[in-house]
Amino acid sequence: MAGPLILSFQMRSLFTFVDLAFAATIGDAAIAAVGGLSFPYEILMIACWVGVSTGLTANLSQAMGRRQGARIEQILSVSRRIVWGLVPVFSAIAAYIHFGAYHMGLDPALARQFSIYGGVLIGGSAFTAFWSIIPDSIIKAHHDTRSTMWAGIWSNLINVGLNSVFLFVFHWGVFGIALSTVLGRFGGLVYALRKSAAHEAARQASDLDTDPGIDPSPLRSLMALAVPAVLTYGLMAVETALVNWLLARQAGATESIAAYGIFSRVLQFAAMPIIASAVAVLPFVARRFGEGDIGAIRRGMRQITLAAAVYCAVLVTPAMFLGGPRLARALAESARTAELGTVALYFCPLACLVMIPFVLCRPAFEGLQRGRPGLTMAVFRYALLTIPCAFLGMKAAGALAAEPLYGLLGGLVVASSISSSVFLAWLRRYLRGLAQRPEPESGAGHRAGLRGREK
Repeated sequence: MAGPLILSFQMRSLFTFVDLAFAATIGDAAIAAVGGLSFPYEILMIACWVGVSTGLTANLSQAMGRRQGARIEQILSVSRRIVWGLVPVFSAIAAYIHFGAYHMGLDPALARQFSIYGGVLIGGSAFTAFWSIIPDSIIKAHHDTRSTMWAGIWSNLINVGLNSVFLFVFHWGVFGIALSTVLGRFGGLVYALRKSAAHEAARQASDLDTDPGIDPSPLRSLMALAVPAVLTYGLMAVETALVNWLLARQAGATESIAAYGIFSRVLQFAAMPIIASAVAVLPFVARRFGEGDIGAIRRGMRQITLAAAVYCAVLVTPAMFLGGPRLARALAESARTAELGTVALYFCPLACLVMIPFVLCRPAFEGLQRGRPGLTMAVFRYALLTIPCAFLGMKAAGALAAEPLYGLLGGLVVASSISSSVFLAWLRRYLRGLAQRPEPESGAGHRAGLRGREK
């Protein structure tokens, strides 16, 4: 399951990475708008997408396993109402970006680029990205990760093609970059809708749904996993917003924000195999947990963690040290941004390495029917550690006559290291405790039993 997801997530990550490459042909203000200022809002959108998808996929998978056709229809009906609620919310955020960018204390040129790109991207994606949650979750519940992969591939191919036309033929600037991303996601949505409809038609024709049971509270069941996941990813947006706030108050803010935008996009792309593997961790852990095979969970987590560490050492590290300077020069307009971006990319391998336990432990806990640990650790990292570590890192850089950006990145690496270590120790302790229990119960009784034992 992980293989197609890794390729799929890499292709989806190329959405914004391609945008950054095209923005580099316009200037540093466009890079800062695309790679830095819009990033928190994109993370917030991803947070809602991933949160709803987590709850929907988990509940659909369980209903399919129990042959509960009526419950599947229940869950899909609830998910449609949730999506209809998200669309106007992010449309309002897009309007805020479009009109409020000029009142954020930014350079006028930067404010204009951010207003156009952020408004079009967030507003347009509200109507394409969120509706893809439902067919994507259906496909994953049917274990057809190859279709997920192809949806990402088609989306990215459309994005690249339209970017070239809108930017170099029509000369639409950042508006064309944002619009091509929105339309590219629409292409992936159409493909996912076709595949999910085929899977559901086959399921309904099989007459295997023999259990008439329904969920007395489907919304609650879905949101029990969705809300912690949304808040976890939402806190990531807070971290990026705080970083932009700190950098905006330094001399040469545009260059620093642009360099951080290059770093964050490249790190996001480099970490996609780890993030995709984390998506496969949830169903793996959930099935083994249902079987009572805690030993397999412990072995699987060790293996996936080791594989991710090897990936960072063998691929990410040489890629950043050998290709980082050339990549930074290609993406930056000014020599100053290229210089800052080059050093920033040297932080990528370490940043990628220390985030592995944090990324993998959250879906493992969700597979164990526990959503709160991920949220707790997100609060610990993004709300409690980010600002102190980033601020102290910038102070240390100032004392060493180094660039504040470098100190900030070092502080973020430290915050990630601490939170990952705590999260990994928590998971290991919990799994050791589970291994000592004779047999897991099932369904609601199992969850109630866990809550009782925790109390």
